[in-house]
Amino acid sequence: MSLPDPIVFVVDDEASVRQAVIRLLGSWGLAAKGFASAREFLNEYRPECRGCIILDVAMPGQSGLELQQSLAAEATAPPIIFLSGRSDIPKSVHAMKQGAVDFLTKPIDAEDLIRAVNTALDRDRETWKARSERAEARQRLLTLTVREREVLEHVISGKLNKQTAAELGTAEKTVKVHRARVMRKMNVQSVAELVRLAAMADVQPVGA
Repeated sequence: MSLPDPIVFVVDDEASVRQAVIRLLGSWGLAAKGFASAREFLNEYRPECRGCIILDVAMPGQSGLELQQSLAAEATAPPIIFLSGRSDIPKSVHAMKQGAVDFLTKPIDAEDLIRAVNTALDRDRETWKARSERAEARQRLLTLTVREREVLEHVISGKLNKQTAAELGTAEKTVKVHRARVMRKMNVQSVAELVRLAAMADVQPVGA
C-alpha cells in the first residue's frame, strides 16, 4: 500500500506566524497548509491525512490543548508540535504526557523546528507503515478457510501437529497440509513470522 504524501498543518491564529512557518517549511521542501483556528482545521482534516500539526497553544475558541484532546481518539491522528508565546511548564508537561512531539516557544528557532518536524514525520511514517501492514495481514487472513484458521490458531499457540490433530479431531497428515497452506497464504517462511503477522491481525492463540 503506497502512502499519501505528508502535509504539515500549521494551526495558529497569528497570520504572521502562520506565514513565516509555512515559508520556512517550504524552503525545506515540505508541503504545508495554514489554519487560523482549530475549527478551521477540523473542517478540512480527514483521518486519511498524513503528516503532522504545528499547533499554537492559546487560540480563541478551541485551544491547542483542547484540539489535541479531541484528536486523541483518532488512531491515525497526526503527531503534534506545540508553539507557545511563553514558556509554560505545566502546559508543556501536560502536552507531552498526551503524546506531543515537542513544545517550542516563540520566536521559533528554525533548527529546533525542523528537528521537531522531522521527528514528527518519522513518527507519522511509522504509524502509517504499521497501519498498512496490519491491513495487509488482515487481508491475507481472509483468504484462509475455517479449518486453516483453526490450524493457524493452534500453530501460534505452540501446538505440535500431533496435538493439533488430536484437538481438531483430524489426521496429523491433514494438519500438515493445512499448515503448509496457511504458511503460503499468509506469505511467511517461519512460525515466528506467522506469530508476528497473526498478532498484527489480532488473531488470538488457542487458550488465550
